[in-house]
Amino acid sequence: MSIIPILLVSMLLFFVLFFGIGFLLNMLLRMTWIMAVIYPIIAILIINKADFSEYFTNTSASFSSLGKSISTLAPFDIAILVSGLLGAISSGVTMRVLRAKGYRMF
Repeated sequence: MSIIPILLVSMLLFFVLFFGIGFLLNMLLRMTWIMAVIYPIIAILIINKADFSEYFTNTSASFSSLGKSISTLAPFDIAILVSGLLGAISSGVTMRVLRAKGYRMF
C-alpha cells in the first residue's frame, strides 16, 4: 500500500480542518489571526506527549522532551503539520479579504 495517498488525504484534512475552525473563530470572535496564534499550541500538544500542566510545573523537562519530539518528526509528519498551519493562515487571509470587500459576519 502506498503512503502517498494517505499523506495527501491527511494534508488536505488538516488544511480543511484548521481553515474551517479558523474561519468560524474569526467570525465569532472578530479576531482575524486567532487560529494562526493558537495553532502552534495545538501542534505542540499533538507532537509532545507531556501534559499541558507539565509545561508550568516541570518546565525544563517538558521543553527538553518537546525538543526531542520535534527533532524526531518524520518529513511526512512535518508536511501534515505545515498544511494545518497553512489552513489556519489562509482562514485569516480569507476573512481579511471578505471584510475588505464589505462583508460583515455576525
